[in-house]
Amino acid sequence: MNRAKAISACLAVSLLAAGCGTGQAGSTGGDTFSFAIKSDPGLLDPAQFQNTATYTALSLAYDTLVNIAPDGRVVSGLAQKWDVKPSSVTFTLRRGVTCADGSPVTASTIAANVDYITDPATKSPAIGVVVPEGLTAKADDTAGTVTLTTPKPFSLILQSTRYLFLVCGKGLKDRSLLRSGTSGSGPFQLTEARPNQSYTYTRRKDYTWGPGGATATDPAMPDSVVLKIVGSESTAANLLLSHQLNGAQFAGPDRARVTSVPGITATTQPNGTQEFFFHQGKGHPGDDPEVRKALIQAVDLHSLGALGTGGTGQPPTGLVLRPNPCPGDTVTGHLPAYDPTAAASALHAAGWHRGPDGFRVKGGKRLTIRMIYGTSGGETMAAAAEYLAEAWKKAGVDVRLRALSDAAYDEVEAVTQDWDVDWVSLGVTLPTQLVGSLSGPFTPDGGNFAHLTNTEYEKLAAAASKLPGTSGCALWARSENALFDSGDLVPVVDKTLTTASHNATFRITTGLFEPTSIRMTGGEK
Repeated sequence: MNRAKAISACLAVSLLAAGCGTGQAGSTGGDTFSFAIKSDPGLLDPAQFQNTATYTALSLAYDTLVNIAPDGRVVSGLAQKWDVKPSSVTFTLRRGVTCADGSPVTASTIAANVDYITDPATKSPAIGVVVPEGLTAKADDTAGTVTLTTPKPFSLILQSTRYLFLVCGKGLKDRSLLRSGTSGSGPFQLTEARPNQSYTYTRRKDYTWGPGGATATDPAMPDSVVLKIVGSESTAANLLLSHQLNGAQFAGPDRARVTSVPGITATTQPNGTQEFFFHQGKGHPGDDPEVRKALIQAVDLHSLGALGTGGTGQPPTGLVLRPNPCPGDTVTGHLPAYDPTAAASALHAAGWHRGPDGFRVKGGKRLTIRMIYGTSGGETMAAAAEYLAEAWKKAGVDVRLRALSDAAYDEVEAVTQDWDVDWVSLGVTLPTQLVGSLSGPFTPDGGNFAHLTNTEYEKLAAAASKLPGTSGCALWARSENALFDSGDLVPVVDKTLTTASHNATFRITTGLFEPTSIRMTGGEK
């Protein structure tokens, strides 16, 4: 799997979107907050994250240089202020920050993390996605500053550090301790690991350097947090309804069981975009922009999205998860409207004429589309694929569907390249994380798995990358417009995620807890 999609699996969180519960009145504190995650976090080394569950587990015990507020603003973390330039950012660190083992967190601590992650021997999946290629760090412990520098301008370098969990203390010297333990400066410390069952964290009451200066001293904060591995959403719903969980997240039909139930508070937010790509390599039908446009016109994208999400989706607005540093709608008005008649005419004009069997032929070759999708998408994904195939068959296309396991999907998509249309769920947190998948060297030499050659996108993304912070947002928006205008990829629907809570309130965004937001609200046990 290419890097942008690999990290989307970790952040989406197929990533996991913003959610919070609002519980009942009152505060008890001293309790245990229990939350369901769908799989075991596995290796707990922040430089070698494996999946969404890993990111959720790490977010309780580790700090980052900055944090992102629910409205998208950058707020303090280990750094209390920062100075951003096109190719660097200098952080001034908070004084008095300590690791869970009592050792100080200094500028050199930050630099050591960067050095380790960027070492080629580490083979960190963060390189090129969370951590820019060629990133270096220079520490000044006397001044309490650390400067991160890139070889060339890198837009949103400040925001990218929100996803860089920083190891300190003993774990910085001996990474083997991170196989099943934590060594961070966060508000909770892992104190018991029971693989494939649960992970228990204990609150650090001396913690005073959270987002915007938040502390862990509030008596309503739980003394411990337990992450319970619950692979089935149906089981998680049962545990929440029987008050054996304080929080869980639902992407499937079981969300209906936990909404509007007395004592359960639920919120629903977007959770990444489902889209399909056309392979534009030589010999593939998608190499012709007129064919791409016609195939899009032949499909009712609204109905397709409803099938793909079981009716729980929302109209897509872009390719980046919320809180997007560059908010706005980049989709509306940039995809051709549903018009089967126009689609048929366009295919005929492109030289694809219907044969006696109803399929279109050009130069003696049948118009054939091989579409791949993952079985992990379940029944709704299968229904969407069948709907898409039927729409294209009506237009005269010979559609051949392949439902693949995750392992087989990665092999076919990136290695054998035996596909013409690829249904993908992307979930990135910064537009910079998409560049390697949507431009540059083709697979296997690079991450450009669909062989896109959109020069307008490349030009706009390159220009946006040179502008610091959000000053490049207009260019990033236009770069997405260029992809949709060309039919390179088709955003179909935003998936949604329901976050439900009982006797607790909390914030979790793109799979990451804001640990100091967790509060026990009392009420019936």
